[in-house]
Amino acid sequence: RELFETPDAAIATPWWKTLRTQLLEAASTSVPCYAYNLDNLHDTITRMQALKGADRCFYAMKACWNPQVLQAIYERGIGFECVSPGELHYVRKLFPDIDPDRILFTPNFVAKEEFVLGYELAGHVTVGNVRALELWPDVFAHRAVTLRFDPGYGRGHHRHVRTAGFTSKFGIAPDDLPDVRRITDSHNIQVVGLHAHIGSGILTPDTWSTTAYALASFTEAFPEVSYLNVGGGLGVPEKPGTTPLDLVALEESLLRFRETYPQFELWIEPGRYLVAETGVLLVRVTQVKRKGPACYVGVNTGMNSLIRPALYGSYHRIVNLTRLEAPPTITADIVGPICETGDIIGRSRRLPETVEGDILLIAMAGAYGRVMSSSYNMREPAKEVVL
Repeated sequence: RELFETPDAAIATPWWKTLRTQLLEAASTSVPCYAYNLDNLHDTITRMQALKGADRCFYAMKACWNPQVLQAIYERGIGFECVSPGELHYVRKLFPDIDPDRILFTPNFVAKEEFVLGYELAGHVTVGNVRALELWPDVFAHRAVTLRFDPGYGRGHHRHVRTAGFTSKFGIAPDDLPDVRRITDSHNIQVVGLHAHIGSGILTPDTWSTTAYALASFTEAFPEVSYLNVGGGLGVPEKPGTTPLDLVALEESLLRFRETYPQFELWIEPGRYLVAETGVLLVRVTQVKRKGPACYVGVNTGMNSLIRPALYGSYHRIVNLTRLEAPPTITADIVGPICETGDIIGRSRRLPETVEGDILLIAMAGAYGRVMSSSYNMREPAKEVVL
């Protein structure tokens, strides 16, 4: 329990306060930049691996594919959940000796060739559309598959990250179960696992056991199923005062499921949960502007480096690292140089008196930051450094 309670302390005293001097040194030579703290990553992995009830853990590498981050995850024995040929090839290039059993391929709406490649490079292939099985029996016949089901409901911090329910493109509808059974039987396709991922940024601890029960209800049709993959989406607190995900309650709910269904392994796929806190985005103030009652603090990168606020309305804590101990005296919107009205990293943020040249730190940026960046407006996004 003490191990699981450490996230509260981590939120109260973020690692970047302790490493302020190192961060300012990094910013002096490379800004804008994402900075990653591998010690923090290892602490989070330790908490995740202490979670009883989950037999196997696969990192959703789309969250962050920095090679040193991936190396740390690999060394801790965690597998990789890949969603594209690029991710598959990258993992195999970084770790040529990796056991394919540690690679899970979970594509959606892809061409036949990607499934063929999945069987070449990954130990587990997930299918989320009955049509794929129907179209390409030559790929799946006499092979093992994991089926991704949609339990009929989604969860998450924004509608764009709710990955289940009939308004979501993901997963096989329960109503299609008879067709799936007919096709898998006719082509001797071995359904060895069931999968569901209902969304991201979830802080309700019984979410994953509820998903497990939903998947277990489908297993009567597939007697060869040995594992249930309950997906990821474990949330991290963004705004100050948000209650973190209760890992003790999560563990207890999974263990209760295991008592009811001891015949199944449980797999879990954390992505943002592992790496969000590990990374911060450092930016330099370029201009401060007052316009009527409004105050704008402009910085040298924007939605080209961190699109989450514009795409999801996501909240990232922003502090003036240069003047970290100074009391807040202004309320400002933090904006980037991109020619879009939506290029706002943070709205109505309290900051100390801020001037050109100051370094701002944008927290909880280790996941879906650099990986979702672009060169929009022909502005290069923030680079990466590892502390």
